[in-house]
Amino acid sequence: MDIFDKCHKYTIAKEAMAGGYYPYFIPLTDNEGSEAVFQGHRLIMCGSNNYLGLTTHPKVRQAAIDAISRFGTSCTGSRFLNGTLELHEQLEGELAQWTGKEAALVFSTGMQTNLGVISAMVTHDDVVVLDKQDHASIVDGAKLAWGETKRYRHNDMADLERVLSKIPSEKGILIVVDGLYSMEGDIAPLPEIIALCRKYGARLMVDDAHAMGVLGGGHGSAAHFDVTQDTDLIMGTFSKSFASLGGFIAGDEPVIHYIKHHARSLIFSASIPPSNAAAALAALEVMREEPERIQRVNANGAYIRKELRRLGFDIGASTTPVVPIIIGDDMRTIFAWKALFEAGVFVNPVLSPAVPEGRQLLRTSYMATHTDDQLNRVLEIYERVGKQIGLI
Repeated sequence: MDIFDKCHKYTIAKEAMAGGYYPYFIPLTDNEGSEAVFQGHRLIMCGSNNYLGLTTHPKVRQAAIDAISRFGTSCTGSRFLNGTLELHEQLEGELAQWTGKEAALVFSTGMQTNLGVISAMVTHDDVVVLDKQDHASIVDGAKLAWGETKRYRHNDMADLERVLSKIPSEKGILIVVDGLYSMEGDIAPLPEIIALCRKYGARLMVDDAHAMGVLGGGHGSAAHFDVTQDTDLIMGTFSKSFASLGGFIAGDEPVIHYIKHHARSLIFSASIPPSNAAAALAALEVMREEPERIQRVNANGAYIRKELRRLGFDIGASTTPVVPIIIGDDMRTIFAWKALFEAGVFVNPVLSPAVPEGRQLLRTSYMATHTDDQLNRVLEIYERVGKQIGLI
């Protein structure tokens, strides 16, 4: 048995490439925020997590340039050793204040944040409880942990209580949920989850990768529900609204101190470059100075949801600027993606097992910097393609 046999037998992606319907790893020539270019073909970008459009903001760009000029391109070491700058600690202080927590800790990516935090917190005598639609990084963090993993049906509080009621009282419990679910754009019912945490002695960690900069005036899903003090850990990333790269966890100082000395993905990874830390800091400053961006991204999302429902598309339970077009079949989803791409709209096809069978969808998302003309053009294309493929 050759361990590489599986590689030679994997042909589905190359078959899609040969057939001209492979939708991934598209090398963009330019990406200007609300528009992108592929081989001279201009597209309105409706597949990005650049919710506030800050990747092109002059203040954010200049902060990154200035940081490179001062510090160079890399810290060449982990946070644990030589890779911590005052800039990282400044960012952590600002993030703690923004999230309403005592302390924060910056990781190299959002993925590494979840891997490190969950595996550090959930040890032999603990149980981690996950929503069945939690992000892959949360699931992988649970796999790395020494404790037991339980899962409950998506946003189903009766099923969550069923799971919690069967966990022995001597076990430590960490519930981990997405604040804003990245595929279907719905929100975790944090007040109900917190009530169950209190009843069963559990702690709550919320992954706000997509909610930060969008919900709660930009402060996230806990702020959206006014339950910040009852949410034990708040996680976020810089690769979305913060227009950078990296991740963070915020919570009570003793808990963050513990994670700082036990999270392997922090200790054994190089820290984010100065340019990324500076860009994230500048993005946070823009969020404070220009709250209208947060209002605009939510208004754009509301407009698209209203119009897609009016046209007859199935957009599920979305209440955010992440708006799925649910199709329910792999190949129809691919055909819809290709037709939209050729017509000038960039969206993301999401197939099973990334979503449950029957929930295959086009993941669309909107930015504060989308103009009314761009949104109306996108809706015209959605309507035309939807009728061609029989979605509406």
